[in-house]
Amino acid sequence: MATIKNVVLVHGGFVDGSGWQGVYDHLSADGYKVAVVQNPTLSLAGDVAATRQVLDGLDGPAVLVGHSYGGVVITEAGSHPNVAALAYIAAFAPDTGESVSSLIADPPPGAPVPPILPPQDGFLFLDRDRFAASFAADVPEKLAAFMSDSQVPWGVEALAGAVSEPAWQNKPSWYLVATDDHMIPPAAQRAMSERAKAIVSETPGSHAIYVSRPAVVAAVIAQAAQGINGHA
Repeated sequence: MATIKNVVLVHGGFVDGSGWQGVYDHLSADGYKVAVVQNPTLSLAGDVAATRQVLDGLDGPAVLVGHSYGGVVITEAGSHPNVAALAYIAAFAPDTGESVSSLIADPPPGAPVPPILPPQDGFLFLDRDRFAASFAADVPEKLAAFMSDSQVPWGVEALAGAVSEPAWQNKPSWYLVATDDHMIPPAAQRAMSERAKAIVSETPGSHAIYVSRPAVVAAVIAQAAQGINGHA
């Protein structure tokens, strides 16, 4: 296996790829070639297609990274031959037939309920007044306000998109648990990472850990690249 120097970053719902800038900067400074997918977040199939288009253009193997709903995307798209490893950042890691909708259908007792508003014309938004507390509690106030006010509509169809063949069954995976996450309960993150037999690390931080602690996130991605390189 060739040495991994490519990283592909996949964002989740309600946001776009610009939130990866801090992680991008750290990885680029360390010599990685980083691509950022801009998911339409209209349907899982559409987001998988957008991710595969980026993967098609690579010159070698990559670590495919997903945050939140992006974890569903990489689980489905990760069978691509250019994907050598998966990295989940406070992300969903579904099994066959699972979707975001099915994974959040039965939250554990006492788990915080994300402030998702009722669908409007087939799209979801988070309550702007509660966005920071639920999604980005450790992000600077002005940036969290901007993230709230620049929300990307998340298609209901994307939430219902079910995984056909989980890439983590055949590809090594890493998982970073955000222990202060109020969107995906840390206990759920641990359960999904254990099921995927991922190499797990944990850090204090909100759901927006990729924004608030980019160096920690970049280090996990580098561990994935180096872990595979060590077994080349």
